[in-house]
Amino acid sequence: MTQRQRRLPRLLLVTGMSGAGKSHVLDTLEDMGWDVVDNLPADLLQAFVNGEDQCRTAPAAIAMDARSRGFDPQHLPDLIRSVEGVEPEILYLDCSGTELMRRYDETRRRHPLAPDRPAEDGIARERQLTMPLRNAADSVLDTTDLSPAELRDELQRRYGGDSDQPVLTIASFGFARGISRTADLVFDMRFLPNPHWVDELRPLDGTDPPVRHYLEAEPAWAEAVDRIESLLIDWIPRYWAAGKSYVTVAFGCTGGRHRSVASAVEMAERLRRAGFAPNVRHRDLASPQSDTIERHPGRASASEGEDELNR
Repeated sequence: MTQRQRRLPRLLLVTGMSGAGKSHVLDTLEDMGWDVVDNLPADLLQAFVNGEDQCRTAPAAIAMDARSRGFDPQHLPDLIRSVEGVEPEILYLDCSGTELMRRYDETRRRHPLAPDRPAEDGIARERQLTMPLRNAADSVLDTTDLSPAELRDELQRRYGGDSDQPVLTIASFGFARGISRTADLVFDMRFLPNPHWVDELRPLDGTDPPVRHYLEAEPAWAEAVDRIESLLIDWIPRYWAAGKSYVTVAFGCTGGRHRSVASAVEMAERLRRAGFAPNVRHRDLASPQSDTIERHPGRASASEGEDELNR
């Protein structure tokens, strides 16, 4: 793999949905040594980045949204990319409408685009308004399922240090708890037998050797994982060559504790041996085991249902 050399300091525009975490992103980047400013007026961009004709050396992050003076989602991407002496990027923070509603209700804040109307009106209006920015973004980060600590870890991976190695994340999740929102590629592992219905394996998870050995004994396991590995080794560099700096590959099963976790761990190990440096994230690993979840309608395989009927 070829690393792209970064010769200029980064200029990151942090934008997206109000309530999706822009303030937290700026706080994290500031802790990492970035120059940051929130709600920057568009006409002050050049002065902030290269004030008094000084050559910028530190990376800079600016947050702009509907509150910012001169905020124009149609022309803002061109403005950011016209700044000289930096390597510009756009990070769009997204979040589901339901979660944004919960956050506004929890904080009792008013939406900036709906000060005298329900928050959902402002959310819908802002999503439509900022669509040009989302389409132009170098990266879209959905914070719906991320805790503050997980968001901080993700930012550390993406923007910490000086390495320009593209970021590869291998994730696991449970379909019964909702499909992964951040994945670029999703592989459904529910065709494998479910360790949840094996008494001695139920309390364990996909990081434990007995669970992995159980799945490895399934004839379909080796063939599927071999094919996925071959596909990823071919595709991931193609994503990077096309300019995509962040690639997330997610493995899903019913509950997100056994098959998907084991698949993610196995694939991360294989990709490391192939020369990649993946991060691993298990979204639902800490979720409690649940027969109800594992029998989620339309999720369990026929063999799982038969096993349960025989109990």
